[in-house]
Amino acid sequence: MAVEARRIVFLGAPGSGKGTQAELLAAALGVPAVSTGDMLRQAVAAGTPLGSRVESILKAGELVDDATMGDVVRARLGQADAAAGFLLDGYPRTIAQADTLDSILEEAGVALDLVLQVRVPEKELVRRALDRRREDDTEEVIGNRLAVYEESTRPLIGLYRGRGLLRPVDGNQPVESVAATILATVEAGV
Repeated sequence: MAVEARRIVFLGAPGSGKGTQAELLAAALGVPAVSTGDMLRQAVAAGTPLGSRVESILKAGELVDDATMGDVVRARLGQADAAAGFLLDGYPRTIAQADTLDSILEEAGVALDLVLQVRVPEKELVRRALDRRREDDTEEVIGNRLAVYEESTRPLIGLYRGRGLLRPVDGNQPVESVAATILATVEAGV
């Protein structure tokens, strides 16, 4: 069965594998996987006024505010390769960002098709993060990141569930199994 190009958001805690799964699904669907990190780097690399603004915020060690992230997402989704669909990884993270995404899509005359929530138990998320062996990945720091994610994302889960777009996926299995489950979910339609 051929799968139509989609506009899909991936939600998942740090370490859930959502970035990996977004890349795999993007390849299967022929649409770009767009992570907020990629969007920020592209804006900076392009040397646009928006990129300059993002660069200074990052250099100051501050979080990029919702309005600026909205500008970055708007610019990225306005590129030709995203016209037929895209997979967003890491955006939106707040209700305000979800509202901005709604506006961006409405301006383009399209709608979100699906929100995939990659779920992994917290104990496994901590194990995966510690296995990366990054300097700042201590159990305490990882726990804080997970708490922030949970606090900011819980309202999104309710929002998208209420719209009938949310599809939870068990991310605590081999990469190939998760990918097959996600593809089957997308093929089943929305």
